Amino acid sequence: MTAKSSGGKVTITGENGGSATVTTANVAQSNGVIHVVDKVLLPK
Repeated sequence: MTAKSSGGKVTITGENGGSATVTTANVAQSNGVIHVVDKVLLPK
């Protein structure tokens, strides 16, 4: 996966070419921090 920042948005591109945008960053959870994306990325 590749992450790219442009215009204040972070886009994640998966191995199969699909992409998702981070909608909410740095959400604290009991076991760490997560980032919410707007699509599901599947492994190759």
